[in-house]
Amino acid sequence: MKIVTDCAADMSAEELEQLGVIAAPLFINFPEGEINATEISADDFYNRLEAMRPAIPTTAQPSAGIFAELYRKLSKEDKEILSIHISSGLSGTINSAHDGGEQVKPDVNVSYWDTLTLSGGERFQVMAAALALKAGWAMDAVQERLKKIRENTEVIYTLDTLEYLARGGRIGRVKALAGALLNLKPVIRVDVDGKYSTVGNGRTLSKSIGMIGDAMREKYGTTPVWVTVLHGRFAEKADMLAAEFKEKLNIAKLEVVRISPVLGVHTGPGIVGAGIVPMELMSDLAK
Repeated sequence: MKIVTDCAADMSAEELEQLGVIAAPLFINFPEGEINATEISADDFYNRLEAMRPAIPTTAQPSAGIFAELYRKLSKEDKEILSIHISSGLSGTINSAHDGGEQVKPDVNVSYWDTLTLSGGERFQVMAAALALKAGWAMDAVQERLKKIRENTEVIYTLDTLEYLARGGRIGRVKALAGALLNLKPVIRVDVDGKYSTVGNGRTLSKSIGMIGDAMREKYGTTPVWVTVLHGRFAEKADMLAAEFKEKLNIAKLEVVRISPVLGVHTGPGIVGAGIVPMELMSDLAK
């Protein structure tokens, strides 16, 4: 069985190649034209993003045709495909995948999985599926594990500014202005329905980072966890958050990952957060 995902999973080219996973591209529309989000480095992207202010680029999901082409190509090796994607509550990508799959019936059998999350949380599910299938797991066992990971993973982050969310239409401009005037740094998580919810607001990034640590300690307690710290162009704050987790969580594995430019469109460079999963849900796979 082959696995298809999308670039919102924040998997490196090396990880994709090692696991045999194909990532469908998401696109960023700059005034001078559309680019594949996987074909621009994070730093080049943020340089262009900041140079555009106050304008902002837009993003676009893969078309059904792109998915159909991917499925046809992969079907030359295997007719069974598992397509794992960013939350349907945040993107229409999985709908495009479904439409693409309809175009290749009955020659290819595509199964779909809504991760109900993104970034590091999506990455955990893609990695688990790929490793389980390599180990010879049956499809029902793979999906049962993905369900457990989906139910027990947290993706949580804070932002230096609400400016990019406002400019991209993710929050109202009045709310963004009020947040800016009060210098609020929101703490946002991906909820069980695959959509964003606000945990709280700190007056400084340090306070918001502390709130993230407290919230995760309350959720996971002493459970050993795999922590992926995520940031745009905020390495100093990523180090601060990593230190917070080392103090408050029982860390089995910790890494730092840059988020995809296609996600950075809506957050700007000043984002720092994490994807966290109980290690027991990965440890029998991530050898």
